[in-house]
Amino acid sequence: MNRQTPIRIGSRGSQLALWQANHVRDVLRLAGYEVEIEVIRTTGDRMQQPGFVAPPDADGKGIFIKEIEEALAEGRIDLAVHSLKDLPTRLESRFTLAAIPRRADARDAWVCEPYWALHTLPLHGRVGTTSPRRKAQLLALRPDIEFVDVRGNIDTRLNKLAGGACDALVLASAGLDRLGRTEWVHQRFSPDELCPAPGQGALAIETRSASHPGDEARDHFIRGAIAALDHLETRFCVEAERFVLDALGGGCSLPVGAYCVPEYEKWRIFAQVISPDGEAVIQTDTEFSLSIDAETLGRTVAEDLKSRGALELLSQSAF
Repeated sequence: MNRQTPIRIGSRGSQLALWQANHVRDVLRLAGYEVEIEVIRTTGDRMQQPGFVAPPDADGKGIFIKEIEEALAEGRIDLAVHSLKDLPTRLESRFTLAAIPRRADARDAWVCEPYWALHTLPLHGRVGTTSPRRKAQLLALRPDIEFVDVRGNIDTRLNKLAGGACDALVLASAGLDRLGRTEWVHQRFSPDELCPAPGQGALAIETRSASHPGDEARDHFIRGAIAALDHLETRFCVEAERFVLDALGGGCSLPVGAYCVPEYEKWRIFAQVISPDGEAVIQTDTEFSLSIDAETLGRTVAEDLKSRGALELLSQSAF
């Protein structure tokens, strides 16, 4: 095989997902590879359409990757590009995260035209979000806030905001930056205000693992082609964050934040568990030696949180 062998990327069809897939495609093309993109409609995409009834086994993060992973396993595509936070903390053994590119801004953004920051929002202001983490974190800062379920892609949510469905949105900064939709972003929350979801702001390039039966030569070629996209510092940070989440239960609906960064020749990690009503907060801001591995770091932080009652908070009923 050579660089004229077409590499097939699988992606959801949303504007942001296609931006991400095109970004990876362009990097590979600059390296001399032939690249194609195949758009795959997922259960999560169909669930956002009016009248669609979700299957009884539809769960959290799997709804946005199931059909893409099926295409990957069957050899219809060679790799998949995801938002890392959409992936479960544990992949099936037949798949691997072959590359994690350099992370974009991991922070959450306050999106609102008239009210330039959370503290300026009027009493009982309506914030559009479906994220249990964001709801709990916002309630910890402003217990009076009311929430509106606003679903769909970024443009859909921005249109609902413009139409008066809510007073403000809280969205991932990275997606807004990538699509150039920052005109109403007036505040980006620091990690000690709204601690990001594990892996937020990072992309994940998923391939078949070496143990998966199939075209071994082709899979080896694909993993070699994307190896240069792997950013080791980002990989360490997001893996540490994901180990925190995994040790706390691993569910995407948990009000858990984790954010790891290198700082002054150490790893610094913020982590936070909040009760659904925002009244109880358990958090940590800890530094570790650069010699530690990501799993040990993540699980050490999770054990600290658990020792202070994190599991009791997480066992409370969700929104």
